[in-house]
Amino acid sequence: MSTSIDALRKRYEAAGQGHVFHFWPKLSETERAALVKQLESLDIERVNHIYQNAIRAEKEANDPNAKAEPIEPLPEEASDSVVGVPHKEKEWRSIGLQAIARGEVGVLLMAGGQGTRLGSSAPKGCYDIGLPSHKSLFQYQAERIARLQQVAEKECGKAAGSVVIPWYVMTSGPTRRETEDFFKKHSYFGLDPKNVVIFEQGTLPCLTMEGKVMLDSPSRIAVAPDGNGGLYAATRQPLSPSDPSHTVLSDLQKRKIGYVHAYCVDNCLVKVADPVFIGYCIQKQVDCAAKVVPKAHPSESVGVVARRGNKFGVVEYSEITKEQAEKRDPKTGELSFRAGNIANHFYTTKFLNQVESFEHQLAFHIARKKIPYVDFESAQVVKPSKPNGMKLEMFVFDVFPFTQQFAVLEVARDEEFSPLKNAPGTGADDPDTSRRDLLAQHRRFLERAGAKVKEGVEIEISPLVSYAGEGLESVKGKTFTRSGSVSALEELDALA
Repeated sequence: MSTSIDALRKRYEAAGQGHVFHFWPKLSETERAALVKQLESLDIERVNHIYQNAIRAEKEANDPNAKAEPIEPLPEEASDSVVGVPHKEKEWRSIGLQAIARGEVGVLLMAGGQGTRLGSSAPKGCYDIGLPSHKSLFQYQAERIARLQQVAEKECGKAAGSVVIPWYVMTSGPTRRETEDFFKKHSYFGLDPKNVVIFEQGTLPCLTMEGKVMLDSPSRIAVAPDGNGGLYAATRQPLSPSDPSHTVLSDLQKRKIGYVHAYCVDNCLVKVADPVFIGYCIQKQVDCAAKVVPKAHPSESVGVVARRGNKFGVVEYSEITKEQAEKRDPKTGELSFRAGNIANHFYTTKFLNQVESFEHQLAFHIARKKIPYVDFESAQVVKPSKPNGMKLEMFVFDVFPFTQQFAVLEVARDEEFSPLKNAPGTGADDPDTSRRDLLAQHRRFLERAGAKVKEGVEIEISPLVSYAGEGLESVKGKTFTRSGSVSALEELDALA
């Protein structure tokens, strides 16, 4: 062990991070083994490179003398909308369903977050927003996949059970175990376990303001997840130590998946593997695309998809002047910068495989935080009262500037976006607003199918009955007077 320890120590010292061995003489054999395992799995030179890159990018961004690239709205040819154009939506849906029926579509779910702000330490996907059925977010999304597989079979003339949309679920260190247990406990919500691939995003060490690796115990480095942009590196990591060649990317290749839909777990209205979005992207022949919702008002604090110089990207609301935010398109009267980013993306598998070639050019974002650490003198854990270190994160949209063919699809907020961010009772983006938005959508499904729903009546329609309002023709002319949750079409009769 000693020779490898010497080599490891030399490597860390050469990287200016030798202090991680500070407590070595006092550690037990078990603690030493744990520390060595952590240090060996860490690419310390990469950590230094990421830190320097992040500091440099931040400095450049804040340099008052630097010539900032102009921020411009999206060019007309790069965006389209599903709102108010049923013929286009129908055409895109058909293209998307055909691709799903051919087995060319996979789904990547970003589910690394815990429900800490919701007062729960469980993975966010396990959360129950208070629907009559008490289904979790994970269950809703699984059932949408199951239903869409059936819709594609039926509309494209495929045998029952033959269409598969594989689901790649990205967890994080703190949520992986619980996510796996939750899926097993619920029998994968009716999906075949071999088509649900659970993997983990990476972590990065927490650093002091000077870029030194922090320890949160004498034998452990403090780490934090590397942001939702860690998705790209995570798709290249072995899915299990026993088979280093099996990764998410190799799995996509083996299944001949050409198109991938990626989204965040906390949106109860998400159309998983949305055939309309996929069909739009296939028709436009893009390698990457973003689904967006129109900004509610000029000062809404949401990042927008726009052009910076000649590249696409997400521009944070703090980077847009009041004048730009209020600017309107003279032809339509809509806000010029209105493409609100909702972390809902399309990629070709080919593009996901290319990310590695330019990833070193991407700068991580610095989040300065209060990070508990071990004091070298007293060996006690200190809980700081003000930010004392940094966590480095990459965002999933950081790859946009590197795309060759990029497009944006605008969708209706009330049909597709209701994020769960805040504690119950906050009044915005909380469990109550998620529940309200989902039940309001189900009311619209019934009304569009020709039914009436009495004031105050709440009906929850299982995703297994309808993915996006289809298949409800039999309710035409009915009036629903009772609230309830239905898991099969015939159960609706009892509520009329």
